[in-house]
Amino acid sequence: MVTVGVVACVVERRLAQGRLRCPACSGRLAGWGYARVRVIRGENGVGWRLRPRRSRCGGCGGTHVLLPVSCLLRRADGVAVIWAGLAGKAAGLGYRPVARLLGRPASTVRDWLARFASRAGAVRGLFTVWLCALDTDPPPLAPAGPAVADAVAAVTAAAAAAARRWAGRLVSLSPGELASSVSAGLLLAPGFAPERANTSSS
Repeated sequence: MVTVGVVACVVERRLAQGRLRCPACSGRLAGWGYARVRVIRGENGVGWRLRPRRSRCGGCGGTHVLLPVSCLLRRADGVAVIWAGLAGKAAGLGYRPVARLLGRPASTVRDWLARFASRAGAVRGLFTVWLCALDTDPPPLAPAGPAVADAVAAVTAAAAAAARRWAGRLVSLSPGELASSVSAGLLLAPGFAPERANTSSS
């Protein structure tokens, strides 16, 4: 079990500098206590303790819990595990084989896959926009197969474009981490609206 401290330090610094913006109104966020400590299950049985920072917007007064890109809202498993499940589905596996490979309950994996499949077309569209914003001449996105495979391919291509664009200036994000960042942790949450997600790559 490990505690994520580096991410917390970065969040605190950005909050103090007024560099974090409200997703609802773009007002500046300020620290406002902490959410409860939780344990996030990672790959190969390695987990970590997370104490998410709460924030409050100086504009609209809304409050937000700030999650690292290694997590998704209301999910006990880390992004790396969940993305591996989505990639497995994109490769043609059913939820039971994916669950066995990941060592997770079949019902949990079935929920991930069903939620992602329900918005796969919108996710593909959103990350195609990101791909074009990050790369002025991106390689064409050939159809990968079913809607989930197409969505996974779009996210993966956008992550590769981000790595090329910011090579040497930013630690590269995995496709799952990029999906978490762009969706503000809501990728598998009921409230995720791809059409309202941030499409700015600056």
